[in-house]
Amino acid sequence: MADVTAEQVSKLREQTGAGVMECRRALIEADGDIPKAEEILKSSGLSKAEKRSERETSQGVIETYSHAGGKIASMVEINCETDFVARTDEFKSLAQEIAMQVAAMNPENVDALLEQDYIREPSKKIKDLVTEAVAKTGENVRVKRITRFALGE
Repeated sequence: MADVTAEQVSKLREQTGAGVMECRRALIEADGDIPKAEEILKSSGLSKAEKRSERETSQGVIETYSHAGGKIASMVEINCETDFVARTDEFKSLAQEIAMQVAAMNPENVDALLEQDYIREPSKKIKDLVTEAVAKTGENVRVKRITRFALGE
């Protein structure tokens, strides 16, 4: 078992957004290897997301995005469990990123959207962004509805 420094915990926390104790546990399990600890946190986040997936999501935001000089626009509804999380900058940023994805990629429905590669980071899928939000917030997060408008369609 490796000694874990505060700097390592801080760096991992910056990269993942996970809590201090979760980062410390992951680093101890990974013997101080930050990339390995990230993978541990990611897999842990997936299991936590699965456990939370049945929780009710009655709060959230509706986000809009306009592109190409107002010729393309999208609207998404992203839900979470509490108004507290819905008001955070991270949650609003997630909604904005997903609205931009909808405008750019025109998915047919929510399921198709979740399987799309994220336009800013093609190694991730949109469902990975949602799972990361679940891990960071500790709440169930769900993309409820999407729509896209293009001038002349």
